[in-house]
Amino acid sequence: MSSLLELRDGLRDFYSRHEIYILPFVKFCLAIMVLFLLNMNLGLSSKVSNMVLVLLVSLMCACLPMNLLVVIAMAFTIVHFYEISLECAVAGGAVFLLMFLLYYRFAPRDALVVLLLPVFFGLKIPYVIPIVVGLLCPVTGAVSVACGVISYYVIIYMRDNKAVIASLEADNVVARFRYVVDGLMSNKGVLVVIVGFCATTMIVWALRRLSVRYAWTIAICTGGVMMIVILMLGGMNYDTGLSMTAIILGGLISMFLAKCVQFFAFNVDYSRTEQVQFEDDEYYYYVKAIPKNSVSKSNRAVKKITSVL
Repeated sequence: MSSLLELRDGLRDFYSRHEIYILPFVKFCLAIMVLFLLNMNLGLSSKVSNMVLVLLVSLMCACLPMNLLVVIAMAFTIVHFYEISLECAVAGGAVFLLMFLLYYRFAPRDALVVLLLPVFFGLKIPYVIPIVVGLLCPVTGAVSVACGVISYYVIIYMRDNKAVIASLEADNVVARFRYVVDGLMSNKGVLVVIVGFCATTMIVWALRRLSVRYAWTIAICTGGVMMIVILMLGGMNYDTGLSMTAIILGGLISMFLAKCVQFFAFNVDYSRTEQVQFEDDEYYYYVKAIPKNSVSKSNRAVKKITSVL
């Protein structure tokens, strides 16, 4: 355990010393990943699928706030939708605008969640996001989780139905627009995933705030099991696009990954818990103090001894 703690502290120190370089590099890599996966899943417009353009935009995103990366990803998506039809671009743009206003109103600092959820859906492990958001973010992070889920399913719906939409009569604008809107609104599987992910985020957030031993572990296990149950029950009645095996395995892997996040964010020693009582002129205070797990750093001084002949 001490070696792991030393590794954790070393990584923290390295990040604090080189944050000015690490953060732009992470933004650059995230932008490339998001735009590349977006182009790979849709690949409808050659205008934004150009790799040189993706690299240039990613370099620009390295110096911009994370919220602007969300806007750029939405703009790329709408351009792809326009290649299917104008109606797809309008419907998708309206959904994205509504989501952005909702997300920006309640959780403007959780842009990373909106970007990572579609990426993790592509990697087949989206279940870790709602658990980690519940551990690290306020309860409003559930809004960002919902926006990320909706973004992914809108992209998948347009990709899977592009042939049908394109085959509709070009002059029948109303029929195309109604087909797109009805398809987006009538998908009960999306609602099941949103409910499962948001409920997981909120229950994890509520449990990890409890003043009990191993609150974070209890929150991770309870949230993971609840998410698996909700998604499995919902998948039996509606088409969520997720297999039962993937839900169970993904949920278990997500709980393990969440425990790894806990190691870096909340690692305490419950065996040394203390109850502290003190007072001031107006109040008595009863405080539970739980020390963090840490290792003492050894101060090594290297002396160079030279002999004088």
